Amino acid sequence: MTFYNELEKDPMLSKAVVDTIDEWDTGIQSDDKSFTETVKEYKRLQRMKYIFIVACAAIIGIVAGYSITIGSYDIGFVQAYEIIWDHIRGIIPEDLTTEHYVVWNLRLPRVVIGVFGGAGLAVAGVVMQSILKNPLADSYTTGVSSGAGFGATLAMTTGLAVGSSYGVIILAFLFSLIPTGIIIAISKMSNASPTTMIMAGIGTMYIFNAMTTVMMLWADPQALAQIYAWQVGSLGNGGVSIENAPIVIVAVLACVIVIQLMAGKINVLATGDESAKALGIDADKMRIILLLITGMLAAAVVSFVGLVGFVGLVTPHICRMFIGADNRYLIPASALFGGMLMIVADQIGRVALSTPLPVGVVMSFIGGPVFIWLILRKSKNVW
Repeated sequence: MTFYNELEKDPMLSKAVVDTIDEWDTGIQSDDKSFTETVKEYKRLQRMKYIFIVACAAIIGIVAGYSITIGSYDIGFVQAYEIIWDHIRGIIPEDLTTEHYVVWNLRLPRVVIGVFGGAGLAVAGVVMQSILKNPLADSYTTGVSSGAGFGATLAMTTGLAVGSSYGVIILAFLFSLIPTGIIIAISKMSNASPTTMIMAGIGTMYIFNAMTTVMMLWADPQALAQIYAWQVGSLGNGGVSIENAPIVIVAVLACVIVIQLMAGKINVLATGDESAKALGIDADKMRIILLLITGMLAAAVVSFVGLVGFVGLVTPHICRMFIGADNRYLIPASALFGGMLMIVADQIGRVALSTPLPVGVVMSFIGGPVFIWLILRKSKNVW
């Protein structure tokens, strides 16, 4: 503020003018200091976001490698990654050794589908909660999981799943899309109100649950056992294999990339329909498009791993505590955290007790208390 210092030395200026100049100078310096502190805080928060995302990715790499070593056949951590790297480069022994077969055909698909399945469910939960402005929105409350459950039950009770898992996967996927279609159809008749969509999803969920119960009452004991194993959600069922892993990877990556490209519009949509329309965004149309994409994303995952709850519900809330509500960062963070949470839950289920627990059961044990804690916390930063 050299210019003001020179003015103060001017003998032609009265004391009142000098005092006024001092007051202005102090205010400007104070504003500069406040602005600098704001910039520093912003940069600190940005670093925290990147650190959280990188930490989740690193934990996935560590836990995934450790998960591959778990089993009756002893395989080292480094050896597991060496075998995976050999297969990626095409260096495969002519006589497939036991180590290569166990890692590539048995354990790796479980980890890969767990990571991408958890990522898909978490991203679906983020988008549904944002566009519907409801903290309880996920693949369950929109009826997607219930539709998949009915499709899988239908395949098992009618014999379509005999000798192959694809009958279950196909019907689970097709029927999981029906609730999404119903929600979209009802929303068009009701101006796409978020509340209407949630209520339509819950109503559809109860209908499919009732039909699933009826089918289970008619099922024979063997089919009933298959239905139960599928409904509790597992990374060890028939849908998890090295042949199916690329399908899950491509489906999840395609949907997540499209959603990430639309993150800015999701942010605007989350502020309210009026704000979206003021910026030239058709809120109703955008909500329907996003709901269709997330419905397909959740359907693709659920049809392979079964009904795994709480990933899409709890993950977005936890990530908001570290990332905030900006979907540009929240979507990739939730994808990584959801994938990490899924394989950690699967690993706990495999080693906690002598009898392995399905990942869906472990997720309920983890997700229930965490969700109750989030409710009791009542922090505005969570939602």
